[in-house]
Amino acid sequence: MEERKKYRKKKRRKERKKERKKERKKEKRKKEKRKKERKKERKRERKKERKKERKKERKKEKRKIERKKERKKERKKKRKEKRKKERKNERKKERKKGKEKERKKERKEKDRKKKERKKERKNERKKGKKKERTKERKKERKKERKKDRNI
Repeated sequence: MEERKKYRKKKRRKERKKERKKERKKEKRKKEKRKKERKKERKRERKKERKKERKKERKKEKRKIERKKERKKERKKKRKEKRKKERKNERKKERKKGKEKERKKERKEKDRKKKERKKERKNERKKGKKKERTKERKKERKKERKKDRNI
């Protein structure tokens, strides 16, 4: 009987040992699994972070380019305004010098000549000297153009 008891005891011990071993193995596997999961999670997180960073960088770059374009536009606008002001001042100066008056005189002279020609034409139509008039007018225009070029 005692031997049997001993035998059973031994058997139980062995079984428990086996159980513990199994349990340890199970725990080890669980641990490994958790480790792998954590690793994967960290990897995912890093990936997300990098993506975020890249997005941020692109946004920054875009803003930089936009600002550059805006500054360029502003400079162009300022130059345009400056040129406009300069031209205005030039015209003002010319007016003061009396060039405007000269232009007015020239215009008046042209209008007077136009009226004169109109009158001549009317008179010539009555007389029927159309061909002669056209030749004369051509010569006159040529002279005027030459005169204008010299001025």
